[in-house]
Amino acid sequence: MAGFNRVIMIGNLTRDPDYKQLDSGQAVCRLGLAANRQYKNRQNGEMVQEVCFIDIDVWGPQAESCNQYLQKGRQVLIEGRLKLDSWQDAEGNNRSKHSIVADRVVFLSSAGDTAAYDEQNKSSGSSAGSNDVRTVAQHAANSDDALVKAAARDLLDKVGKASKPAAPKKVTPDAAFIDEPPFQEDDLPF
Repeated sequence: MAGFNRVIMIGNLTRDPDYKQLDSGQAVCRLGLAANRQYKNRQNGEMVQEVCFIDIDVWGPQAESCNQYLQKGRQVLIEGRLKLDSWQDAEGNNRSKHSIVADRVVFLSSAGDTAAYDEQNKSSGSSAGSNDVRTVAQHAANSDDALVKAAARDLLDKVGKASKPAAPKKVTPDAAFIDEPPFQEDDLPF
């Protein structure tokens, strides 16, 4: 039976990249990513923010680019595969954790950083061309894999809806929601 293991996430880095050069000469960079989800609790009507924390392993030339250009708080798009690591701790208990092995890291732009992004695309061999989500999704839509195409179409629909200006909403005092960051620097789990 064939399997399919593909992950696409957009989030913010929770710490500066952890870069290492292995004895073999291979470069590896570990990133911490936080992806937020906001939804309305149907039972009490309150807005809830949920955060997913995951580690990302980046290898080769992309690892060097990540180490050079990324820093804590920076927004990135990660495309790769999910991996399960298992080990025994000092007390002999079995432990496990999921992480992502990145095939592609796209630095999502912020004002004034386009030169760094252009350099990142050249050094990592990215075929995305431009560093925005729409370009990556359009690239994936040309894939031969039906699941990748479906995910790309869904992402393009969401990007299209998000880029259209929404009509101003009238906020009533009982429905007001204060958008706060999901965590503070001192509250990070690592």
